[in-house]
Amino acid sequence: MARIAIYPGSFDPLTLGHLDILRQATALVDEIVVAIGIHPGKVPMFSFDERQAVIAACTAELNAQVRVIAFDGLVVEAARTAGATILIRGLRDGTDLDYEMQMAGMNGVMAPDVATVFLPASPAVRPITATLVRQIAAMGGDVSPFVPRPAADAIRAKLAARQPQRPQED
Repeated sequence: MARIAIYPGSFDPLTLGHLDILRQATALVDEIVVAIGIHPGKVPMFSFDERQAVIAACTAELNAQVRVIAFDGLVVEAARTAGATILIRGLRDGTDLDYEMQMAGMNGVMAPDVATVFLPASPAVRPITATLVRQIAAMGGDVSPFVPRPAADAIRAKLAARQPQRPQED
């Protein structure tokens, strides 16, 4: 029986931290389902299709099957739908651990058949968050040290498309 894990998040954008956790998870499972949470109250930088394309480009070299899905309800229900019995969560620090332990406890009650596995972020990527990446990019900063190249390219293209067009001089 294949070991299938679900790795939920917004991935808006995919960061080197996300990719680090995905790489670690490939050693543990046969298939990883990257589950992009869709929240109607939030306006993401990237559409689901754009995030899916970046994730596909960035995970093509991984030695595991990776598929991307959207979900808008409970992650444990998304796990069941995807056939996953493992829920992957990355940890950057003790604050993440405190929050994730609460979530794991609640998820364990709702879905005892889905085990939560915590993976520590590698030291080089621990400070990276998608929120900070979006803020840096919006202020004109270089985000290439924090995201894989396909994500950096997508961010540059997205921000360029948002820039008002200047009238051309004759």
